[in-house]
Amino acid sequence: MSKNWILLGVTLCFVFMAMPSAAVELGVRGYYWLPDLDGDVSYESSALSGTELDLADDLGMESESYPIIEIFAGFGDHHLTFTYYKADYSGDETLTEDIVFGDTTYRADTDVDSTLEYTVMDFAYQWDVIDLENFLAGGSLGLVGKVKYLDITAGVESDVESDETDLSLPLPMVGINLHVGILLDILEARVQVTGIGYDGNSVVEFLGDISYTPFPFMDIHAGYRSFSMNVDVDDVEANLLTAGPYVALTIGF
Repeated sequence: MSKNWILLGVTLCFVFMAMPSAAVELGVRGYYWLPDLDGDVSYESSALSGTELDLADDLGMESESYPIIEIFAGFGDHHLTFTYYKADYSGDETLTEDIVFGDTTYRADTDVDSTLEYTVMDFAYQWDVIDLENFLAGGSLGLVGKVKYLDITAGVESDVESDETDLSLPLPMVGINLHVGILLDILEARVQVTGIGYDGNSVVEFLGDISYTPFPFMDIHAGYRSFSMNVDVDDVEANLLTAGPYVALTIGF
């Protein structure tokens, strides 16, 4: 992660910490996500049409697990969240047929190494349009608006040739967040769906979990999240699905 993004994260921390005492929540949430990887990628040049490459079957990439960090603050019916994570996949495979990636043609029976890396940063705002937190076990329904920043790098390399492409996308997304209290403030459920679709491209994110509060200021989560991306921009086409369970810990007050 570049120094600029580190500075941004630190700045957000200080902004949240400097919020007035009227704020009703402030904290950090750490996830450990174990998603399965599925999808394909292609990269074409002005002279060559790119081959659609299956990440697992053609490039030998396997699923990976990685952490996610969130910083959040809330005041009344308004909530702010900054989320960051980085996924890093690699594979090695002997090609069974000729493929084209960018300006390079790789022949059958060639051993190739491949990489797929993407950084995700979310800046989200939620407004609770229905708030029943003080009624029975509590609950709320919020409208969510976010800007998702994606920085994607994909590359293929043999012993004699290599090619790589980089794609950066700021994406506005909208969705809903449903929170339901199951057992007072001890057991709670949350479901959030956000997405965007334009010109045949789409990005959809889903999260659902159950949280348990053993002590004040601490929540333990178990849930499932998915991230689906179908984009065709700047000679790069990427269809990606990462989905799987996670565990998380929230420290907040």
